[in-house]
Amino acid sequence: MSLEFLWYIPNQVTAGHRGEPVSTDHNSLQTLTTQAAALEQHGWTGALLGTGWGRPDTFTVATALAARTSTFQPLIAIRPGYWKPANFASAAATLDHLTGGRVRVNIVSGKDDLAAYGDSEGDQADRYGRTREFLQLVRKLWTQQRVTYRGEHFQVSESTVEPRVVARPGRPHPTLYFGGASQAAERVAAAEADVQLFWGEPLDGVRERIQRLRALSDELGREHAPLEFGLRITTFVRDTTEAAWAEAEAKVAEMARQHTGANPHRSTAVGQQRLLDLAARGEVLDDNLYTTPGRYGGGGAATTWLVGSPADVATSLRRYRDLGITHFVLSDTPYLREIQRQGEQLLPLLAE
Repeated sequence: MSLEFLWYIPNQVTAGHRGEPVSTDHNSLQTLTTQAAALEQHGWTGALLGTGWGRPDTFTVATALAARTSTFQPLIAIRPGYWKPANFASAAATLDHLTGGRVRVNIVSGKDDLAAYGDSEGDQADRYGRTREFLQLVRKLWTQQRVTYRGEHFQVSESTVEPRVVARPGRPHPTLYFGGASQAAERVAAAEADVQLFWGEPLDGVRERIQRLRALSDELGREHAPLEFGLRITTFVRDTTEAAWAEAEAKVAEMARQHTGANPHRSTAVGQQRLLDLAARGEVLDDNLYTTPGRYGGGGAATTWLVGSPADVATSLRRYRDLGITHFVLSDTPYLREIQRQGEQLLPLLAE
């Protein structure tokens, strides 16, 4: 199976995300389009667009960037509850039609300021039960007509989405990505997602999770194509191994200088806690997985970094590939510089 390499566009109101230079136009259409165009020019498939209440609406940003590019594929992060499945299925089918099949979707079930947009959070079982129904119904609306669905959380009657999603080679509909490390999340992924996204865990942790998810797929009677796997991680690439580690350690030292108190991400999702706990195993795991950023406020994909020369990082990513990872969502800051650097220095090594 071919590998796919995407980047990350943070989609933030506040400037300075993860060390990005502060500027007044950091989230302007021109700035974001410049990044999307650079991704096209430097060999990337597209980019994940971050989501959350208090950030620019992800679907609107994705639509604007798709309109200004020709091959860029937005991986649009969305939340059940913010969207109803039929509304979302229609919007995504329309954008997929207008872009010639460039839409990808990342379903997010983690906690958010749900009450701010009129949702109720419920407990974990409710959130993941709703997510499973969302995935089931969106897929049906993209692939069937006159859909009637009666779930605990969602219902539709005689629903047909127009325009119809066009099936393409290897892609019957927009690919559905999903993340989450809890038992409830893994059961949803094993049964309903197309791609399970992992954070930057060591190889042994990823191997264990892939094995468990494959077994869960069989246990739950998965009805779709086999589950695929992806990795979302920071890749800290410099010309040489020595330069990469010197800069990475200097950046973490600055994070430590500014950091006060406990990591605010500590009380969030199971997957995030797993990443933060890695620091207890050592500052560097495998050959070059740097865990120390998580001690000083690093969260999500910035909790652990793959550090090294292009050859070092390519070797590490190939090891994840050998475990079964085929979708990679990489990033580092400054975003535009690293789109170019890693597109020119890292991606060619991964095509070998």
